[in-house]
Amino acid sequence: MLSEQQIQRSLTLRLHHQSPFSLVGRRALGRAWRKAFARQTKGNSSIVIVGRNQSAADRILASLPPSDAGVTVAREFVQCDVTLMKNVQDATRNILDKFPKINYLVVSTGIMTTAGRTETTEGVDRKLAVHYYARWKFIHDLLPPVQAAKDAGEHASVMTVLAPGYGGEIDLNDLALKNTYSLSKVALVASTYNDLMCESFAEKASTIPFIHAHPGFVRTPLFANSPSLLFRVIAPVGMALLRPWTVSGDDCAEYMWNAIYSTAKTPGAWRTGFHGEDLAKKRYYGDEEQRKKLWEHTSEVIEGALKS
Repeated sequence: MLSEQQIQRSLTLRLHHQSPFSLVGRRALGRAWRKAFARQTKGNSSIVIVGRNQSAADRILASLPPSDAGVTVAREFVQCDVTLMKNVQDATRNILDKFPKINYLVVSTGIMTTAGRTETTEGVDRKLAVHYYARWKFIHDLLPPVQAAKDAGEHASVMTVLAPGYGGEIDLNDLALKNTYSLSKVALVASTYNDLMCESFAEKASTIPFIHAHPGFVRTPLFANSPSLLFRVIAPVGMALLRPWTVSGDDCAEYMWNAIYSTAKTPGAWRTGFHGEDLAKKRYYGDEEQRKKLWEHTSEVIEGALKS
């Protein structure tokens, strides 16, 4: 395994000048990603944040290093509540209007809740919407500018950050979990869905790496900001007790960039672990039939959500 210093040197050599980078997802983890990317490109990179909190995004973007004199970069925030597919579509249209190329698309949308199945106004469970359907929609819509970067001879990758290696069997008769929902079930199938999603996109865009990455247990305010009172109450003590087994957002960002640049060097579907290492088929679930059925199901669910 590469040391953090080796990873940083590798990124410094490989990150493209003015590489457009779009990150959708959790504020604390995303902040570390953006900081690492801006630092390694010495500020000469365009960065787009997709999230809910405008003021927080403004503070993050203002803290990034400036670009060199004469170098024009974009630093933008796109507001989006990712529980609704209509919002995701509005966000992707906004990005597509401004960015003909995207080199790195990273999706790390997250929600921590103890609530049972809770449907949005579009009829989609909130947790599955955030951990799977919205991710699929972002990647589907923003794949053309990623492909454009690759076709221009530039490095381009797509990453979804969740939990490879921690999935489970899926039920083709209940992919939306309308009849068999539980917190443990949704966590297991969301991971498997992300694996199968990457495989499907890799088949359709055969020159691009699609990475399902595990960030490890990152010290972020996800528990403290949870809509669940239980998680908010136990967050301070729980995170303190778990600190020896957790990783900082900054270290996580370096490891995830290592996955993009040192592990997923070739096109296809990848699964990477806490330190950006290749997981191959470790604790993998799914087959070709399930992958195809999931794609059909997802297309139908999102189409229905957009029409609702």
